[in-house]
Amino acid sequence: MKVTLLSYTPDAERIVASAARVCYGERSADEIFSDISEEKIKKRIGDALSKGHMSIFEHASYVFSIKGISRITSHQLVRHRLASYSQQSQRYVRMDPETEFVIPIRIKEDKRLQGLYIEAVKNAVKLYEEFLSRGISQEDARYILPSSCSTNIVVTMNARELLHFFALRCCKKAQWEIRNLAWKMLRESVKVSPTIFQKAGPECLSLERCPQGDLKCFVKMQKIWLEDLTHE
Repeated sequence: MKVTLLSYTPDAERIVASAARVCYGERSADEIFSDISEEKIKKRIGDALSKGHMSIFEHASYVFSIKGISRITSHQLVRHRLASYSQQSQRYVRMDPETEFVIPIRIKEDKRLQGLYIEAVKNAVKLYEEFLSRGISQEDARYILPSSCSTNIVVTMNARELLHFFALRCCKKAQWEIRNLAWKMLRESVKVSPTIFQKAGPECLSLERCPQGDLKCFVKMQKIWLEDLTHE
């Protein structure tokens, strides 16, 4: 799995902070934007996050290129409806016989099961190729391909939706592949907008408790946050 942040709103944090100030003052955003200090930007965003003033975060958008996730995970991803998606089509893109497939970690740990898994995938690809050779269209032949088949997708989310996405999908109880994806996206987001995403991650980090009452998991998530993500 590879995650690349292709683009994001220039001066995202300055825009968000200016929008926050507009809500409580007489000046327009263009008047605020040019002279708001870095200190004020951090304060405005921090206050908005603590008070739940989330609409201002919709003014900042982030575009990700995601390569090599399974279609199982892409189906979970597109359930986040406040986002835009462009996904590699199995209808128009002929699947290469050497196409990669995602193998769950637990199956990899068992050599016998891994062997059976790979054999089943290869048989599916072999049937796919035979269907095509007999004149079956790609849009019908693809029905035989397993959901573990890897895919590429472009995702655009605004900061508010990203914060919601991270709260749900960075959780240790989320499905393992989309959890890995969420953490990779979070690391990329923190690099460019550290103030906006200062409290991003599983919901337990902002609540300072596990919403499902799992104290051990909460302690582990705090440790991961401190070790794996860098804040300015």
